[in-house]
Amino acid sequence: MPAWLTVTLFLLAIAVFVNYIDRGNLATAAPLVKDELGLSATQLGFLLTAFFITYMPMQIGVGWLTDRFGAGRILLAGYVIWSLAMSLTGLAQGFVTLVVLRLLLGLGESVSFPATASILAACFPEGRRGIANGVVMAGLAAGPAFGIFFGGLLIAQFGWRAFFVAFGIVSLLWIVPWIAIAQPRLGEGRVAHAVAATGTWSILRERSLWGASLGHFCSNYSLYFVQSWIPYYLVHERACSVTRMAQIGGCAYLLMAATSLTTGWISDRWISAGATASRVRKSFLGIGLALAAICTVACAEASSVDASAVLLLLTCGALGLTSPNTYAVGQTLAGPQNAGRWTGIQNCLANIAGLIAPFLTGVLVDRTGSFLSAFLIAAAISVLGAIAWVFGVGRIEPIDWTSRTLDAHAAAATRHGS
Repeated sequence: MPAWLTVTLFLLAIAVFVNYIDRGNLATAAPLVKDELGLSATQLGFLLTAFFITYMPMQIGVGWLTDRFGAGRILLAGYVIWSLAMSLTGLAQGFVTLVVLRLLLGLGESVSFPATASILAACFPEGRRGIANGVVMAGLAAGPAFGIFFGGLLIAQFGWRAFFVAFGIVSLLWIVPWIAIAQPRLGEGRVAHAVAATGTWSILRERSLWGASLGHFCSNYSLYFVQSWIPYYLVHERACSVTRMAQIGGCAYLLMAATSLTTGWISDRWISAGATASRVRKSFLGIGLALAAICTVACAEASSVDASAVLLLLTCGALGLTSPNTYAVGQTLAGPQNAGRWTGIQNCLANIAGLIAPFLTGVLVDRTGSFLSAFLIAAAISVLGAIAWVFGVGRIEPIDWTSRTLDAHAAAATRHGS
């Protein structure tokens, strides 16, 4: 791998790492923010959800911009926006300002996965795409781990305002190597020029897009369920101390990161040995979500906090089996010219889980007085995800977009002729 490409991959992982720290910092600082600004629980809940109001729908538009103008440029613009939103949050004096900044954060962070997918599709062949996605997804898992292990400690030491301002400013250092090393070598002019052959409607007509979106939604449901409620569950349901909860949660995310890297490496070796991308990707996605479902049910039925902790770790490890392949599927099917739009649509639909999982879990806990039904629903959705990836997605091989376009034009001509 050329040195510049290694640096580019590392910078993509750092961007996703910062992305997930920034989006989770408000939750970490929530008790202090709520008390200092006199927010109600309803206002705090809306602030935590407001991120998705811009993040979700912007995925589709950003995917088009990525394919049209180049992923490196769009990622740079989004990174600057979300880092500045992070810093300015530390200066906010009221609820309305915080809402605006959370919306701005969602807008900036919406570029991350469509742009990353486009870059990986263009720069890595099928047999190297597993480890490339594994490195990026390890950054995703390491972000929450950092937030749980260190974010709370730094906020307690220096205050939430100082942490937000300083972290946002320091994270802007990322743009220096990106502009100097990565962006000039991505060949974005060629990719942007080639995209004109395929329309978004052709992408929307693909059954595999909808199968991948459903599978990704189900994976995200489990992830957002863990992120949103497992800390509360461990403290209030299992009587863990906050310190132990942080240790368990941090280790769970670190295990997910390690599993992502290992799965990516094994995927590449398996494909290099002659296995098809369909067999490799679908095996890891199906088995990972099936194991996550089993561990989720077992966690709910566990008789001790130690057993719950181990099963939580195993659940996150199982999700790590899926993460390197979640975006690799679309990168292969869509190809470099269309990976941004494909990923934008898939990620938009998948992140609906970010609205449903936290809210539905809260409702179920309030009405039943326990987490059992919430765990069972999360497990059932994981099983649905395994089915969607294995049977809802067709053969994982590059789509011939030219023939798809010609077929669509022929069908339209036939309709008009009749």
